[in-house]
Amino acid sequence: MREIVLDTETTGFDPEQGDRIVEIGAVELLNHMPTGETYHVYINPDRSMPKEAFEVHGLGDDFLRGQPRFRDIAQGFLDFVRGDKLVIHNASFDMKFLNAELGWLNLPKLPWEQAIDTLAIARQKFPGASASLDALCRRFGVDNSSRTLHGALLDSEILAEVYLELIGGRQPDFGLATSGGSTSDDATDDWRPKPRPTPLPSRLSPGEAEAHDAFVKAMGDGAVWNRYQA
Repeated sequence: MREIVLDTETTGFDPEQGDRIVEIGAVELLNHMPTGETYHVYINPDRSMPKEAFEVHGLGDDFLRGQPRFRDIAQGFLDFVRGDKLVIHNASFDMKFLNAELGWLNLPKLPWEQAIDTLAIARQKFPGASASLDALCRRFGVDNSSRTLHGALLDSEILAEVYLELIGGRQPDFGLATSGGSTSDDATDDWRPKPRPTPLPSRLSPGEAEAHDAFVKAMGDGAVWNRYQA
């Protein structure tokens, strides 16, 4: 089961009043575990940044002026999220902006049912308690010390940890459950772990290696280890 934990930063609160997306960050989960695949892009909103929004995320006009526009990244974004579930904190906000941007380009909008709202989950699980992302980090012991400003990729990485705690911790079903709607061409069918960029060093000491070689030689040429090595 593939899920995308997603966050956006914007110029304000309402796309119908001219506000635009300026950053999208997303983290891929497979069977409730991060795969290391991410999506991150800054976007030129073709408008000035209000002071209030700048104080939230620190993305100013000079920096954003050199970034691609939403029309330049739209198809790449859709290709990344595909039809998989989108895990979003306060999903109505981000979905409203994403669908406004997609709609202005006459591109397919994201179905509302595609979103999983972690804010709604937290409010249902902890009624009466604060359900902000910072409050949930404190509740679950998730380190958010680097979150001095809002940032879409950082917030999605933090939200991924919070989401896994909300649904019962990492690997809540131990990978035994499968999606009832999966098909043979689902991307998860072909997923394989990536090799480490740097192989782990051997933990076998020279003495242990010599003892193992002597043990194998004592068993003769028919030892299974010799066939395995071959």
